[in-house]
Amino acid sequence: MPSAATPSAAPSADSSVLLVQLSDSHLFAEADGRLLGMDTCNSLQRVIALVEQEQPRIDLVLATGDLSQDGSLASYQRFRQLTDSLAPQVRWFPGNHDEPAAMQAACAGTALLDSVLDIGQWRIILLDSSIVGAVPGYFAEEQLSLLDQALDSAGARHVLVSFHHHPVSIGCRWMEPIGIRNPQALFARLAGRSQVKALLWGHVHQEFDQQLHGMRLLASPSTCVQFAPGSEDFQVDHEAPGYRWLRLHDDGRLDTGVSRVTGIDFEIDYSVKGY
Repeated sequence: MPSAATPSAAPSADSSVLLVQLSDSHLFAEADGRLLGMDTCNSLQRVIALVEQEQPRIDLVLATGDLSQDGSLASYQRFRQLTDSLAPQVRWFPGNHDEPAAMQAACAGTALLDSVLDIGQWRIILLDSSIVGAVPGYFAEEQLSLLDQALDSAGARHVLVSFHHHPVSIGCRWMEPIGIRNPQALFARLAGRSQVKALLWGHVHQEFDQQLHGMRLLASPSTCVQFAPGSEDFQVDHEAPGYRWLRLHDDGRLDTGVSRVTGIDFEIDYSVKGY
């Protein structure tokens, strides 16, 4: 069932909200697990260190899916241990690699999986686009109803909607079949909703920033391996792991940018298929 909005949290002193997005960490049960040759726990730790260096006052951290590669409880426990102290508010939702039962077990007794959060002058709506056992995404009717209810009750707040899979083409042919299968259902719900200022997702392991119908469409780097923009076939990029920050202003404007770590070198292992 859709969760009720978390009570409004006080933003930073300047009255805007600073949000940090961590996406596609692909952790394993083993602390030294590797994805395509990269130690994903080490790369996440490096990104978190960069966040702590660059963003001293974070209001909200969003973990936008594929926290785990193997769906193990240990991987979620490790992610929580590494990220819980970053901000007063942290939220997760699943991607196609995540295991919902293990994720829920790791979050028991917390608000980590709550779907709606009011913070400052903004409402953050988090949707589950994952299909159990499948790579592409889909918005089930329950998720679309959650969106409707959260938008209807948002009042004068500005809105950011976040989920895992991409709802528009990002220019990578091989990723076209593994985005949202029913994006028209999402955009039909958003039509005429001028309070929706941005859509934010993960999954694509690369930067994306466009405008559509007055909304900012944003995708972000992985905290581990990156995918090459504009690629026809599956291709790993040599860009470094990173994160996205978003400054959400009281008047509905947002500033955003991507920051990446330095000094991570790894040998790409293409023997791992399908990442």
